[in-house]
Amino acid sequence: MASQWLKARQTRYTAYAAAYILVVVVAVVVANFLANRYDKSWDFTKNKQFSLSEESAKLVRSVKEPITITYFNESTHFRDGKDLLAEYADLSPRVQIKYVDPDKDPQLAREDGVQSMGTAVVQVGDKKEAASSMTETGITGALIRDIKTSTRTVCFVSGSGEHQIDDTGRDGVSQLKEKLGQESYETQTIDLLTKDEVPSDCTALVVAGPTHDYQQTEVAAIQKYVENGGRAMFMLDPPLQLGTDDIASNGALTGMLSGWGVDLDKNLILDLNPVGQLMGLGAQVALVTSYGTQPIVTDMKGTATGFPLARSMQIHDTGKTTVQQLFESGDSSLATTDLSSGEINVNDPKNKKGPMILAAAGTYETGKTGSQGRFVVVGDSTWASNGFINFNGNADLALNSIDWLSSDEDLISIRPKPPADQRITMTRAQLSWVRLISQFGLPLIVILFGGVVWWKRR
Repeated sequence: MASQWLKARQTRYTAYAAAYILVVVVAVVVANFLANRYDKSWDFTKNKQFSLSEESAKLVRSVKEPITITYFNESTHFRDGKDLLAEYADLSPRVQIKYVDPDKDPQLAREDGVQSMGTAVVQVGDKKEAASSMTETGITGALIRDIKTSTRTVCFVSGSGEHQIDDTGRDGVSQLKEKLGQESYETQTIDLLTKDEVPSDCTALVVAGPTHDYQQTEVAAIQKYVENGGRAMFMLDPPLQLGTDDIASNGALTGMLSGWGVDLDKNLILDLNPVGQLMGLGAQVALVTSYGTQPIVTDMKGTATGFPLARSMQIHDTGKTTVQQLFESGDSSLATTDLSSGEINVNDPKNKKGPMILAAAGTYETGKTGSQGRFVVVGDSTWASNGFINFNGNADLALNSIDWLSSDEDLISIRPKPPADQRITMTRAQLSWVRLISQFGLPLIVILFGGVVWWKRR
């Protein structure tokens, strides 16, 4: 009787069902166990919007001391910071995340100077810094302030028509100043006309597009600064002669750079790349998508940068300097030497065909142990102004340059990106075809298919 029961069809089906249920239960339990033990996620967005940047990853992994990030918020709102903080915890076993409710532990909140809910405090060793915001930029900036013990100051030269750090208009560089502040750089303006010496507290010097000639005393002060181990960035526009907007050739300054192995050409780059035109860029904006191997641009592959009204340059090493190309214009670029005409003649036989070098970086051997001068030269200044710094990778290039000049190579990388604006650019004819297909073509296909089915069934 028992054997017949075991062989019955209903018994076998019951056993099969029980086995299947057991397998499913075990699989769910194992999956939940692995999910709790190994927290892993994938970011499939185009610009990795929901992943930490290489800057943050590189910085966190380089810290040898324990890192504690304390998130202060109401207990019911801890989840607001959980996803972002979990990304930091995944980077290194040295990172510890704490969640504190200021209402339940007011003493700790008071000790850390917490003034509002939703604040993160980053601690490395005995040093604590509050994040400026609950974003990657804010938390990574606090980490940078923790590990950088000395003050780093970027000095912008003023007095000869340069872009101003306090100018919020399109031609100002106030946004660059703000981005430098997020990486714990202080900024100040210096005037070499009244004091012919670069202040000793300048970590890096920036010459941002002077429109007037520098005096010989100013150039001598800059040369002395770099050749004694200082760091400087030169953004020099082509000497355009267009009505009241003339730009001086700055012979003394370009002569100094020539002595270091950078010869600036008196020309204007014209870029006929159709991709640039689709992006809304004119021929006077050089579009760059290919970079050299110098540390400033190593991590910029796949990122576009744009340079309005740029000039080219020639580079070579000298007895004391080593110069490297950062990037060059594309194959579709031209260089015109007609700098006094407001019209662009791409068919002028005098135009020089690209590619041509647009930026370079070099080192100066001072002969002193542990002392090396560094300089970056870009044949354009508008790319770093408020009106253009947010174009694709321009901000990354500017910050990478300052990081390299400051010997902070560990900070050189791509910064957090805003959500990608993925638009489809179509001509009027293409838009007409899309409208015809969507409004008439597809409905007609559905009607015809339905008619065929009805006819067959009939």
